[in-house]
Amino acid sequence: MARKNVKDILKKKKSGAKIVMLTAYDYPFADLIDQCGVDVILVGDSLAHVVLGLPSTRLVGMTEMLHHAKAVNRAVKQALLVGDMPYRSYSNAKIAVKNAKRFIKEAGCNAVKVEWFANCPSVTRAIVKAGIPVMGHVGLTPQTAKKFKLQGKDAKAAAQIIRQAESLQKSGCFSIVLECIPDKLAAIITKKLKIPTIGIGAGRFCDGQVLVTHDLLGLFTRFYPKFVKKYANLEKVIKESISKFQKEVQKGSFPDRAHSYTISDEELGKMNL
Repeated sequence: MARKNVKDILKKKKSGAKIVMLTAYDYPFADLIDQCGVDVILVGDSLAHVVLGLPSTRLVGMTEMLHHAKAVNRAVKQALLVGDMPYRSYSNAKIAVKNAKRFIKEAGCNAVKVEWFANCPSVTRAIVKAGIPVMGHVGLTPQTAKKFKLQGKDAKAAAQIIRQAESLQKSGCFSIVLECIPDKLAAIITKKLKIPTIGIGAGRFCDGQVLVTHDLLGLFTRFYPKFVKKYANLEKVIKESISKFQKEVQKGSFPDRAHSYTISDEELGKMNL
């Protein structure tokens, strides 16, 4: 089975079909997500929070991102695989191209994602020129944000986000993540751009949606942004399962015969113990 490519994602914009994107950080989750047929799997730097227990995405670098991307790559068969460029891994064009190539060559990703910063357009152009597809990211950009809050609330800020999105499209991005902005602003950007928009906390008018998988499954409970919909409460299921195991071990009811291996008394007798 061949993976989806950038052209497949661009066609979704033209057809009006919604793009589905989720995060994955290891083989088991990537395998399950990919089997469901999602369009894009992102190895997000959000692994800092939901996998490594770190307080900021700034605390993961290329070592961690490549390690997890390699694991995800082993599972993905049909989705477009995108590697999230970590903080300071694309601060200038030279280092950006070097690190983007590592995501492709070492980790097996099909594209990379970069968050908006002042030099983002030139960095994006350099990566694209090197033959690597780039997904942009505007609005709330966790790598550089001082506070996690709604962006583009007033006319000036909203216009700036529009300009950033247009600039990234011009620089060669094949799609753009819109994070934590008003739904009407996301609708304007989606209409203006020829490339797909993928929203997270940006309302229903985007060309697609993404969530952190651990959030939608109820596995990460440190905080829940307003835009997260919890589709399951696996934290409860996991705790109940562990507690049941603990009680059965303590009572001596696990393992029982059904979960044990045996040897015949005849064979034991041959040992002359």
